[in-house]
Amino acid sequence: MGEDDVYTKDGRVVPIAEDDDVYTKDGTVDYKGNPANKKVTGTWKACPFILGTECCERLAYYGMSSNLITYFKGHLKQSSAKAAKSNSNWSGTCYLTPLLGAFLADAYLGRYKTIASFSIIYIIGMTLLTLSASIPGMKPTCVSKDDCYANSGQTAACFIALYLIALGTGGIKPCVSSYGADQFDDDDEVEKKHKGSFFNWFYFSINVGALIASSVLVWVQMNEGWSWGFGIPAVAMAIAVVSFFSGTRLYRNQKPGGSPLTRIIQVLVASVRKYKVIVPEDKSLLYEIADAESVIKGSRKLDHTNEFRFFDKAAVVEPTDHIKDSIDPWRLATVTQVEELKSIIRLLPVWATGIIFAAVYNQMSNFFVLQGTLMDLHVGKSSFEIPAASLSVFDPLSVIIWVPIYDQFIVPFARKFTGHRNGLTTLQRMGIGLFISIFSMVCAAILELIRLRSVKENNYYDREHMPMSVFWQSPQYFLIGAAEVFTFIGQLDFFYDQAPDAMRSLCSALSLSTVALGNYFNSLLVTIVTNVTTKNNKPGWIPDNLNYGHLDYFFWMLAVLSVLNLGAFLLIAQWYTYKKTVGSIR
Repeated sequence: MGEDDVYTKDGRVVPIAEDDDVYTKDGTVDYKGNPANKKVTGTWKACPFILGTECCERLAYYGMSSNLITYFKGHLKQSSAKAAKSNSNWSGTCYLTPLLGAFLADAYLGRYKTIASFSIIYIIGMTLLTLSASIPGMKPTCVSKDDCYANSGQTAACFIALYLIALGTGGIKPCVSSYGADQFDDDDEVEKKHKGSFFNWFYFSINVGALIASSVLVWVQMNEGWSWGFGIPAVAMAIAVVSFFSGTRLYRNQKPGGSPLTRIIQVLVASVRKYKVIVPEDKSLLYEIADAESVIKGSRKLDHTNEFRFFDKAAVVEPTDHIKDSIDPWRLATVTQVEELKSIIRLLPVWATGIIFAAVYNQMSNFFVLQGTLMDLHVGKSSFEIPAASLSVFDPLSVIIWVPIYDQFIVPFARKFTGHRNGLTTLQRMGIGLFISIFSMVCAAILELIRLRSVKENNYYDREHMPMSVFWQSPQYFLIGAAEVFTFIGQLDFFYDQAPDAMRSLCSALSLSTVALGNYFNSLLVTIVTNVTTKNNKPGWIPDNLNYGHLDYFFWMLAVLSVLNLGAFLLIAQWYTYKKTVGSIR
């Protein structure tokens, strides 16, 4: 048996030459724990099951969340401001719990087991929510269709269900996109080229689900009732789970690498302990193991970078770093471990610029809906009315239109000029989206300005609907959809690509947490604006009857914040250094 032979987990001996041709080089394994065979696992063979899962899960999520503010106002009897804050806080939690799910996936469970286990919690929450809107005693009492009230127990049941869903989605959101990207070998140039395309079609599948949710399901909720309106999303989530398990034999799995937080703290502690040590100019003198695989299980090594040199002290070898012939990890870290920490630090400024964009995105399920409820909801001159929340259909429609245009036309065209395999770098792509988002807020502000002027001139203050078509809102939704294709998909790709191998779920969760903070930031803005503008018994910018308010001022404020945010992003993008891996595992 020669030195060039390699062993797989089931005991077979495979020559390296064969291994190079057949097996992935990024450390992924199949469902049995053996090295992943390129010919029978991963790539577009496995992706349809993952895309199907995401489409159905997003249909369930948006089918519930797109019109939730209407349920809060109409059935739980919350004011406009309170309903907006309740919606923002819950949505924010849905994008914050992924930090927990991602930690468990990267450290202990792996992405497959995390998605599977948290899906069960998700279904329990969806079932309880359906019951809270269906069963007498649990559902709010309604005198008529729009005249309902809920006692404290009924309200509690609703929110317990919603926060169970928020917990369940925490294990799915950060893992599904990363799990799909895991199906393409990072060390295979042909497969890596398809990874950027995967993120485009992943977001496409999200918006197919969102399109059905914001059109069909919103109509069902407003016309057939909330028991059906919440029940159908619960069934969609069950279909998502079936789709996910159906692809088990085809998936490639990244091994969990142990607690990333422990490794980060070890580097910090070792750096502080050696604060007096001088870092050598020759980076080859810094500590790194000789094996092809890094000290982190299933991860490739990272090349040394020159930023944040203080943390390099953790990789400077001293005699006291050894304890009985072994390395003390609290005194000495490898270059790869140090670069893991540096990668996270470099990501944080980019991450912060996503918060304002998320606050703009949040308007679709908040003030765009409330703005639309006061407009003419008829389709043309017919008697058919659509719910105001159904206008959000123009957002997924925009995404569905823009994704193929970007993937099939913009990328090849840009590639001719830039030479980049994806046409644009992920940072360039994100910046274009931030720029587009400014115009969405400008459109919303101008529309509200015109609407309020018409209200004043014609004394429409107390009319339920004014004679201005709700379809005038479509440009602001369409622009947010276009911005998403650039910024949100760019974020997915960027945070996956720039994350260390053993922290990809966590970095995906970090990117999603901008949506959480954007929702909380929106709640904070609403609170501040309400408190400041309602002094001296004034109605303020956001009263219960928006005809007496100035919602246009709120949109202008977000537009100005978006301009400032874009300026900060451009400075950060100029400074950013992309990570580099060293070699491959197999």
